[in-house]
Amino acid sequence: MKNTASKNHQTLLLLVFIFLSFIANAQVGIGTTTPNASSVLDITSTTQGMLTPRMTTAQRTAITTPADGLIVYDTDLKAFYYYSSGSTSWLVVSSGINPRLNFKRIRSTDNLATVLAAELTAGGGAKYLLNSNTLYEINGTVTFNFPIELNNAYVHGLDSNDDIILRTTGNIFEGATGGNIKNVTLRAATGSVFNLSGAATQNLVFRDCIVANSASVGTISGFGLVFLSIVNFTGNTTGITYNNINQLLLSNMGWFGNNAGTYEKLTGTFTLVEKQGGFSQVDGTAVGFDVSTTGLSITGDAILESVVFTGSNTTGYVKGYTTGSYTGYNFNNSWNVRASGIPTETDANAVGDLSMDYAVGSGLGVSFTNNLNPSNIVKVGSGTPSTTYSNLFRFSTDAANRLRYQGKKKRIFQIGGSISFQVPGAGTYIIYIAKNGTVITQYKIYGRGQILNDIVVLPINASVELVNNDYIEVFAQRYTGANGDIVVPNMTLIIK
Repeated sequence: MKNTASKNHQTLLLLVFIFLSFIANAQVGIGTTTPNASSVLDITSTTQGMLTPRMTTAQRTAITTPADGLIVYDTDLKAFYYYSSGSTSWLVVSSGINPRLNFKRIRSTDNLATVLAAELTAGGGAKYLLNSNTLYEINGTVTFNFPIELNNAYVHGLDSNDDIILRTTGNIFEGATGGNIKNVTLRAATGSVFNLSGAATQNLVFRDCIVANSASVGTISGFGLVFLSIVNFTGNTTGITYNNINQLLLSNMGWFGNNAGTYEKLTGTFTLVEKQGGFSQVDGTAVGFDVSTTGLSITGDAILESVVFTGSNTTGYVKGYTTGSYTGYNFNNSWNVRASGIPTETDANAVGDLSMDYAVGSGLGVSFTNNLNPSNIVKVGSGTPSTTYSNLFRFSTDAANRLRYQGKKKRIFQIGGSISFQVPGAGTYIIYIAKNGTVITQYKIYGRGQILNDIVVLPINASVELVNNDYIEVFAQRYTGANGDIVVPNMTLIIK
């Protein structure tokens, strides 16, 4: 009995020694017998990880008086959080900034009836009405059984080649609201990608995406801002119609030759249109850009810049305006066009000329007030002179021997030409350039005939600033000489 008590005492002493040794070292090793000297706990493994406490956001925030530095994994927000007593708040470990609370990830394997149950209910069971200001991340190929109303939400993928929204029947995006779409491929096999019609308060941003193998890209109507950037279109049966958009911005769009129908069409009224960069490969009977609908109006400016039009379509890549354009051109005066494959159309290229030419021995009579020198200043071109107007681009004529500027931008034009006239006797005459019916005296030029029927030939030169609807004409005056008409057999005027 005495011997047993002695052994128990020895065992107790050994345990106390081991415990005191553990306290002295203050180290524990799991998976290792030699924990690192700088650690309290050293966990070593090449096949397993460590699990911290996992809980929902509600469970995390319900922890009573959490310790400074307490760490958990939030299963709702998919992030590690630690508690900071200095700020009396939970902070995300990754950056110290709370992640989006309005976020949903939609995987290819998800049951949409579960993941988007609230959105389907909000859409009355007929569409997915997304939550405003919420980011929906598309992961893989997600097949939607109902259309989506954006409702000013964000629909984003990480890689447009791998993250795909597919509808085998019907449209993808419907409704009266805009939003933001990025980094996805969209395919509406038998319907339209877009069927959107809303108020001018709505905006749509669509970028870094692919639209492929759809029956129609669709229609966007009535929005305040529509901005498409770096979007590739391939294998679509027909393209997109933009209607009544305040600001339409199209940047670096790529239309491949395997698209059909009309790629892009404008109808209605626009304040601003800018299509810049990218290409349209227009093959067969396809149309690259259509502005032919009656009533299409640009109240501000329209720019088509640095777009490459190419392809086998020999009838023209652009279906131009039916009224308001010029022979050999596609657009009206609202547009500034500099694009490869189609004619350049800008106010900087505005040009017009006229040529009045009579047979030898005849000409247009110009009458001055008799018995008055210098005489009154008279326009050259009353009545119906034999005048040809050609090369009119952003110039028109609405009266005899008149060229009227139709461009929208103010610019300075060079005016050149010549005039020949036969005099009734010896005398000196002055030829003027006139703007809006008022002669520009600094560009007048004198000519003198020596005898009856003498022919005087004078050059016409001027530099004149014109704004929309200004017009240019030629005037003449008798400075000295006898009464009688001058006869003008020939006059040319070129403005460019």
